[in-house]
Amino acid sequence: MSDPTAPNLVIVRSVRELREAVAGWRRVGETVGLVPTMGALHTAHMALVDEARKHADRVVATIFVNPTQFGPDEDFSSYPRREARDIETLRTHGVDLLFAPGVEDMYPAGFETNVNVPDISQGLCGDHRPGHFAGVATIVTKLLLQALPDCAVFGEKDYQQLQVIRRLALDLDIPVAIIGLPTVREADGLAVSSRNANLSPADRATAPKMHVALKGVAARLLAGETAAVACAAGHEALAAAGFSPIEYLEVRAADTLLPASQAPAGTPLRALAAAWLGETRLIDNLPVA
Repeated sequence: MSDPTAPNLVIVRSVRELREAVAGWRRVGETVGLVPTMGALHTAHMALVDEARKHADRVVATIFVNPTQFGPDEDFSSYPRREARDIETLRTHGVDLLFAPGVEDMYPAGFETNVNVPDISQGLCGDHRPGHFAGVATIVTKLLLQALPDCAVFGEKDYQQLQVIRRLALDLDIPVAIIGLPTVREADGLAVSSRNANLSPADRATAPKMHVALKGVAARLLAGETAAVACAAGHEALAAAGFSPIEYLEVRAADTLLPASQAPAGTPLRALAAAWLGETRLIDNLPVA
């Protein structure tokens, strides 16, 4: 069914409607790219849409605020919901279809199955957001199977999440190419995120120093320092900038997320951090190259 406010965008609420639309494109030989989101769309989401368009004839975006990925101290009810604005954003960006189901559609009465990717979900954000990655893995598995796209695009800013999704798609033989898009950044290096709107002016001026600290860690590693020494220096830089608490600053294997000290020689590495500025939790990462 079409939304009258978005004449070029088809909006569906049920899995049946989603599958009918995708089947229609398949019948004429068109490919499909999927961009899962929780709404509150910004420029980084549109970069995901642009990437999906490079790989597929049709782009499906989803908006679903997933209750199962919110931890016990995270307020699901206060997550920003602005569907009308998001619809206009998707329409003007040329998205073909929006799938926007309700909670009762995704988790009907009696639902009890969960997807867990235990090893790669441990550590980093997994230690600080209990149950988060099981919620992500479950909802992404459902979305991939509901739409069965040719590809699905996720941002590298949530790098651990991206690796969890790659692992589940591989393990469950889901025939979808999982594409990671490099982090979209503001001009000063801050990773684009809806959370940035919560920063005070002073904290917004400080926030790019997380990216600077990670670049410093990468430079130290490339200069021959150990991960422990490089991370200690990065932690000190974050603390000096005013980040507190600092949840982690670590170097991990880029594919398995094993600690750098456990990774075979020559393994591509990733520097990752999560820390708070005021009431806002920020995360970032970058490749060591």
